[in-house]
Amino acid sequence: MEVLYLGIVFLIIIAVLALRHPLHHAILAGLVVIVVLYRIPLGDAAVCTSRVITVWSSFSVLVTFYLITFLQRILEARQQIRLAQQDLNGIFHNRRVNVAGASLFIGLLPSAAAMILCGDIVKSATDGYLEPKEQAFVTTWFRHIPESALPTYTAVLLMLSLSGVELSSFLPGMIVPVLTLALLGYVTYLRRIPKDPGTPVSQSRGMDVIHLFQHLWSLLLILVLILGLGFDVVSAVFIVIIASIVIYRITFAELREMIVSAFEKKMLGNTFLVLVLKEFISYTGVLEQLPELMSGLPLPPYLVFAVLMFAATVISGSTGAIAMGTPLAFAAIPGGMPLMVYLMCITHAASQISPTHVCLVVASDYYHISLGELVRKTIPFSLVFCVLMTVYYQILLMLV
Repeated sequence: MEVLYLGIVFLIIIAVLALRHPLHHAILAGLVVIVVLYRIPLGDAAVCTSRVITVWSSFSVLVTFYLITFLQRILEARQQIRLAQQDLNGIFHNRRVNVAGASLFIGLLPSAAAMILCGDIVKSATDGYLEPKEQAFVTTWFRHIPESALPTYTAVLLMLSLSGVELSSFLPGMIVPVLTLALLGYVTYLRRIPKDPGTPVSQSRGMDVIHLFQHLWSLLLILVLILGLGFDVVSAVFIVIIASIVIYRITFAELREMIVSAFEKKMLGNTFLVLVLKEFISYTGVLEQLPELMSGLPLPPYLVFAVLMFAATVISGSTGAIAMGTPLAFAAIPGGMPLMVYLMCITHAASQISPTHVCLVVASDYYHISLGELVRKTIPFSLVFCVLMTVYYQILLMLV
């Protein structure tokens, strides 16, 4: 019954979005329905809500959003993103490469707020060629490709830990899935964009490369601090902001304006509500009931766990699904690298249509579309990817 209640909650959210109400209305409606159906005491509901602020793992998401937006304001004030776009035009002279390459590069940043920077580049390269909901899809789809495989993301690290699979065997197994994700996005949307960026051919690509590093040094430094020196995202972005203020000689008047304008009330508010929704879902304990429900399905064990983790990811995000499903899957099935690659692909595909995925909220806000429009645009791609990866899993079993 508890699982049915959760289905009702998501139907309510979808219905409110379908009526063209803003996302915060839909999430608030879902929260009210959760409290009523699961009979959550108001005191416990208040505790769940407060955890978004009092627990650093949640609150840091909001802090990171603010800091990344602040950094974006600095880069905009000095036209660094626009200049970087010109550098990419000079290096590749290919609008499609600019869109995919920039999105993949920014996807190396393990922060949902990086969607804002990614959106800036994708929008400038695709305006007039793609509709806003198509731009939003391209932004989220390509920006998240690195998240499917890189150990800088919690989902990958958690599954590696729980499965016992070595990173050295997992990464080669993810080459085909990563290429498949890129190809799915390319053949449907990127090839509709003209290759010619409409700018003169570069006279010195070597200088364009140097200039690209000069204009994107802030993002590169964040990556170095996180990947090379082990800084957390908040600390890394804060350090880069301080350096940028000095290097770009941001005046006090500019700084005061940026402090205010970086506080995007709508984006931060929607993100806060999504985090609260995840806390409420965690409180209900409904995820623990999914394995028993799925065990009755007339499917091979690997497909049962694929369906389980897909559903759990859509409901609460990849971290909870992986924490719940990975130990069960590897205990029930001879696992190894093929099983981890398969389950990681399924989880990644599901995360791209999950209403609890903060990045989707940011993208829909950025392009001024509804979350429902973005999810509907993504569902066919996620399902096709799952089918292709099921075939790939069978091939891996024969090869390994």
